[in-house]
Amino acid sequence: MAPDSDSLWHSSFYKFAPLSDPKAVAVRLKELSSEITGSILLAAEGINGMVAARLEALDAFEKALLEEFEGVFSGMQFKRSACLTRPFKHMRVRIKREIVALGVTGVNAINRPRQALQPQEWRALMARDDVVVLDNRNSFEFKLGRFRGAVDPGVLHFRDFPRYIEEHVPQWRAQGKKVAMYCTGGIRCEKTSAWMLDMGVEVFELQGGILNYFKEIPDAAKEWQGECFVFDNRIALDSKLQETQTPIEEVYKNEPDREWRINRALRLAAANDD
Repeated sequence: MAPDSDSLWHSSFYKFAPLSDPKAVAVRLKELSSEITGSILLAAEGINGMVAARLEALDAFEKALLEEFEGVFSGMQFKRSACLTRPFKHMRVRIKREIVALGVTGVNAINRPRQALQPQEWRALMARDDVVVLDNRNSFEFKLGRFRGAVDPGVLHFRDFPRYIEEHVPQWRAQGKKVAMYCTGGIRCEKTSAWMLDMGVEVFELQGGILNYFKEIPDAAKEWQGECFVFDNRIALDSKLQETQTPIEEVYKNEPDREWRINRALRLAAANDD
């Protein structure tokens, strides 16, 4: 879908960067977001956000993020997709201990060396026999859609992921396997790879995650099966970044905490009905 100034667009972004005063950043972000809805997390380790707005407001907001705050967010990547459903009703800016919780203490992803591959490089890597393609998302996300041949760690929450890694590292080492790891937008992989590199594991990330792959690879459906879950009221996108019609009940149909997840999602959706 071509950009339209009257359409509502979603933008997701993150950056691991040192924030000496997250409270001051939060105050300024609230000032900048009068025409923006969404959710932004701030911590001493950086920023993680999902927002939605009309094109002109979104352009201005992203420009301010890159140019203000003493340049700490300079170079941050924004991943946009069109909206049929309104993703958010309100704007929330929160300060937390981490912008993404791995469940391992002391992991520092700021300015760490990375092996982050652009989508075309990732496509070539997935075809190799000496690579384990590892889905770094919750199991319900994997079931809805994944790269062909990818491994499902079978976790209910991201904080359970490290246990899977620890259990399988000896096997991968013995087999001489490299790990190609992906997630929705890249943040979970970047945090995890910082920890895995300290373990001596050769790990590659998909730069910008699944959303960036869909953006850059016109025939992404050759490697992608199903849909990509997104954590807003649109529920899921196809490989063309188009919103699908999959209901939330279908996403969580086999989850052990199905009722809780569905009820939470329905409450969020109801809050967006004006």
